[in-house]
Amino acid sequence: MGRNGTGPGPASGPARGRILAVDIARSVALAGMVLFHTVTDLELFGHLPPGTSTSGGWAVFARVVAGSFLFLVGVSLVLAHRDAIRWPAVAGRAARIAAAAALITLVTWAAMPDRFVFFGILHSIALASLLGLAFLRLPWPAVLAAGLAVAALPRVARSPLFDPPWLVWTGLADRVPVSMDFVPVFPWFGATLAGIAAAGLAGRAGLWDRLRRDPAGQGALLRRLALPGRHSLAIYLLHQPVLIGLIWAAGLILPI
Repeated sequence: MGRNGTGPGPASGPARGRILAVDIARSVALAGMVLFHTVTDLELFGHLPPGTSTSGGWAVFARVVAGSFLFLVGVSLVLAHRDAIRWPAVAGRAARIAAAAALITLVTWAAMPDRFVFFGILHSIALASLLGLAFLRLPWPAVLAAGLAVAALPRVARSPLFDPPWLVWTGLADRVPVSMDFVPVFPWFGATLAGIAAAGLAGRAGLWDRLRRDPAGQGALLRRLALPGRHSLAIYLLHQPVLIGLIWAAGLILPI
C-alpha cells in the first residue's frame, strides 16, 4: 500500500547462491520505502501538510525507491535464471506476488474506493518478472536500448485510446488515474530492463562470481543488514499496518 510506487522485489535465486550485496541493496530500498510511507501516513493523519509526499523532494524520493525495486527485479531475474529459466520458481514467485497484489487491491478498494490501488508496485513487479524473461538471453546493449525506449515511450506516444480502465495500466493513457499507488508498465518496466542489462554486464565482467566467493561479504553485520532484503514481500505487506497503528497510538498519547 503505497503512493507513487514504492515496494518490494522478488528474491534473487536459491539461498545457497544468494549474493549478499543484492540482498543488502534490497534492504536499503525497503528502508527508503518505510521512510516514505511514514511521511505519507503522517500526512494522512494530518500531522504533515497535504501534498507533502506528492511534491518536491519527497516525490522524487518515491520515484527513486520504486525504480530501485524494479531495477533489482531485473538483477534478480538474471541471477536466478542465468543458466536456464527455472520455470517452477517463476510460477511460484509470480503466484505469490500476484496474490499479494490482489490482496492490496481488495484492501485499498474497501478502505478508499475513490483511489484504490489497481496497478501498483506489486502488480508492476509481477508483470515485469514475467516480461523480463523474454530479455534474459539478449545482449546487454540491446536490453539497455529497449529499457530506454520503454522509459521514453510515454513522452511521445500517449493517446486517449489507452484511457479505458482495461488499458490505463499501460501508462500510455492521456489521463493519469487517481490511485494511492500507480506504477504502469511504461515507463517503469524500463527500470527492470536496465537491471537486466546491468546484471548481464556485471556477469560478463565476473562480478557475481567474485561476490559469491568473497569471504569479506559474509560478516555477521552484513548478514543482518541483508535479512530484510530476503523477506521483502512480507515486510511490504506488514509494514503499513504497523506504521499506521504506531502513528495512531502516538497521536493518542503525544500532542503531535
